[in-house]
Amino acid sequence: MQLCSIASGSSGNCIYMGTDHTHLLVDAGISGKKIEHGLHEIGLKADEIQGLLVTHEHIDHIAGLGVMARRYGYPIYATQATIDAMIASGKIGKVDISLFHPICPDRDFTIGDLTVQPHHISHDAADPVCYVFREGKKSGAIVTDLGVYDQYLISHLQQMDLLFMEANHDIRMLQVGRYPYHLKQRILGERGHLSNESSGQLLGELLHDNTKAVMLGHLSHENNYPDLAFETVRLEITAGDNKYKADDFPIHVAPRGELSTQLFV
Repeated sequence: MQLCSIASGSSGNCIYMGTDHTHLLVDAGISGKKIEHGLHEIGLKADEIQGLLVTHEHIDHIAGLGVMARRYGYPIYATQATIDAMIASGKIGKVDISLFHPICPDRDFTIGDLTVQPHHISHDAADPVCYVFREGKKSGAIVTDLGVYDQYLISHLQQMDLLFMEANHDIRMLQVGRYPYHLKQRILGERGHLSNESSGQLLGELLHDNTKAVMLGHLSHENNYPDLAFETVRLEITAGDNKYKADDFPIHVAPRGELSTQLFV
């Protein structure tokens, strides 16, 4: 199982998740050209992708979806409410309706040798989800764009080998920054984005003896820095009420507009 961020941040998100036999994209919030280039960098051609999974309909997650669907005929997996919202927005252009495959949170489905498990998240979108992937005994999760987490989410993210976790903003940077008040309140709200501190606290609930690697993603350009996210999350893990320290696991930060470190299990 391999996980690699092609782009991750408020200006565009696209993550590759795959195995030797199955190749998927989670979101397509950057240009088709950038997606194709990113796949080429990890040794894949765009026409090898077998499915495009959408977390929600915000433009930084679907900007390139229409182009890639028309160019390659990708099956598109998303909740029905997300599909309806994408079509209604007009931001993906005309896409063959037969390419859309509605999914239901907490109901598994299979693409190739990957079992996919979508789960509800708290975000200001129609029906947003995160995704858990399983290949035999291997597992990984991609969890971004959530304002808060709860026991429901924690229970579905246990025992993951690989974790891609949002660390969107530093609370103090956001509070004193130039964003208008209503946007600050949205980001800080229960349907907004996960702060560095909250990301570290959630990881403290999920880390286990066999965790292979963690990658932090969806960092805000205005309200975060990679080093700040990295150190804050590490501090929360080490200071948290768990038996682990940050040095017990490899922790990476996904660049905003370029290929990340590739994680394998």
